[in-house]
Amino acid sequence: MERRTFIKTLAAGAAVAAARGALGAPGAALAQEAQYPDLVAVRGTGITAMFDRALEALGGLGRYVKSGQTIVVKPNMGWAVGPEAAANTSPELVAHIVKNALNLGASKVIVFDNTCDNWAAAYRDSGLEAAAKGAGATVAPAHEAGYFQEVQLPGGQYLPSTALHEAYLEADAVINVPVLKHHGGARMTAAMKNLMGAIWARGPLHRAGIDESLPDLLLYKKPVLNVVEAARVMLSGGPRGRGDSRYLSGQLLVASEDAVAADSACAAVLASAGLPVPTYMKLAEERGIGKADLSSLNIQRLNA
Repeated sequence: MERRTFIKTLAAGAAVAAARGALGAPGAALAQEAQYPDLVAVRGTGITAMFDRALEALGGLGRYVKSGQTIVVKPNMGWAVGPEAAANTSPELVAHIVKNALNLGASKVIVFDNTCDNWAAAYRDSGLEAAAKGAGATVAPAHEAGYFQEVQLPGGQYLPSTALHEAYLEADAVINVPVLKHHGGARMTAAMKNLMGAIWARGPLHRAGIDESLPDLLLYKKPVLNVVEAARVMLSGGPRGRGDSRYLSGQLLVASEDAVAADSACAAVLASAGLPVPTYMKLAEERGIGKADLSSLNIQRLNA
């Protein structure tokens, strides 16, 4: 499948099969200009197997985690609901990444999120606190302003400064691990929006406009890797989910060093299911923060 055909396929169909097929068809990299692809999309039934397949294509987790480093693994852990709701990142995936980072010699792996529901309930009910701790991570609180430090965002157009979590500031590298889902206000949660859980005050982003201000969050410290879980994608009732929420059985995982590129692929998945998608990826590309044009990327599609 050519790159432009790939995009048209993603954007055209509202059927679940279109969304799965667009990112899931097996194949080699679409271009050979770079040693590693810009983005990997893996289809499969096991989330850890999909992660391993994606990282194999990207040259291994050791490209992003070095011995002695402090690593932040930043999931979506904002909601006091179980994994079946697909409102939070898979505990199994987060635990797998933590274990692999520690096996590579990371001195510390920290997991946290500035939650929307009560923080203790969200950490517990999501299953992420127990999974991360069981894998050897430090699970840090993020429910008080004292855990955050005001920093300047160089080149920030809508957010000249923000208060970032101390673990994010301390980290040698950040691995961003969101879940793909519908969001009633922002239209989509994926890689870029997951970084809202690393800051204290969200009000300035909402006042400036989510589409306009989200790119600024990538200006201080970009994640070295973005891994978007799209195994079961919430299509309505997001970001927390409701009893009548609709789901797409995507069985996908998207991985890229570029959060903008990852979100563009994720937006194509939602568009193929008939959902409106945000514009902040295009705005980020216009500012030189990342690549939103999928036709310009070296994309590898794999099965696990």
